Amino acid sequence: MAEAFGYPSRMFLARTETSLGERKMKQFEHSMAVWDRFTRETADKYGVDMRVLNDPYRCSVFLTQCKTSVWNGLNPNQIIGEPALVKEFDCLTATLEEVSVIRSQFRVPIGFGNSKIDGFAGWFDVHFRGRSSDPADNEIELTTAPSLNHPTHWGQQVFLLHPPINARNGDVLVGELERTRSKHNHRLMDVTVAHTLERQGSAPATPTISTFFIK
Repeated sequence: MAEAFGYPSRMFLARTETSLGERKMKQFEHSMAVWDRFTRETADKYGVDMRVLNDPYRCSVFLTQCKTSVWNGLNPNQIIGEPALVKEFDCLTATLEEVSVIRSQFRVPIGFGNSKIDGFAGWFDVHFRGRSSDPADNEIELTTAPSLNHPTHWGQQVFLLHPPINARNGDVLVGELERTRSKHNHRLMDVTVAHTLERQGSAPATPTISTFFIK
């Protein structure tokens, strides 16, 4: 039996229940209140009507504050249930083509009580095993999963849902994730998650498409 070498890495996606979504919405509402005050003062003092920019400004602020992923060091208690494995590859042999686009389907049962799913959290782990020509004396695991005692500077990327999903015991969260490079900046990432809840005795619902941005 051949020995295992390389640097296998796994990407995970999990459901979250936090206060981040509410805080981001309050931040967004505050930004719009400031903008509203600015447009009124500009019109009153200078006779310039800036309201033509209301919709573009609202869209831009919402994208930045509510649709852009949030770096966070989550408490493990903020993770609901088991994470879904999104992608697995070997960092030693992976190619740019292999990781340029990531697509994954997931199916996660809601196995306890009622909960509010206000987002998804993503993280990764890597196992360092060395090369066949230079094997590691001891395998080392680097994980960036939520942790109270061993947090990392990578933390987790949190993708917030507006509005959150109200899930019940026995529901199944079904979805498909796609991660691509931004067309406007190759260093940035776009993430799309099509998700829905399957409920016993109910007809399948139309998936909700949520788009997020990683800076």
